[in-house]
Amino acid sequence: MKPHTTNYFDTFIRVAEDCPVQQGQVPPLKDNKKTAASIQFEMIHKNPYKYTSDDVLFQVYACKNDLTRAQYKKEQEKFFSKGQPCLRASPLTKRYGWGIHSNAEGKIALYSVGSKEYEDFSKDKRLKVLKAMRSGR
Repeated sequence: MKPHTTNYFDTFIRVAEDCPVQQGQVPPLKDNKKTAASIQFEMIHKNPYKYTSDDVLFQVYACKNDLTRAQYKKEQEKFFSKGQPCLRASPLTKRYGWGIHSNAEGKIALYSVGSKEYEDFSKDKRLKVLKAMRSGR
């Protein structure tokens, strides 16, 4: 059986229509602990175009479940054996004002809503441009 993937290629995910911010914000910690959003932000912001969506989403899962490196391969197969929400459902795109560009290799980087780069990617005819999922109905 083919594993599921959340990766996009040559795609730009715009922020959700109901995103409450006008520029990208750093997701806060909750009770001094990293949240899914803060883990995603840290990985992508510090390493633009190093990771794919699958890499980032699995790392969040691994952190939240305290996985050891020895458990990664088996847990990764299990994790991607069923569909996972993609970054269109991420708090980065829904709440914190970050657009996500996936290049031809599926590697991703963040761009703040309202920035020139964000606007350029939004209008780029060579990219598939998608909106993040809305938070409300």
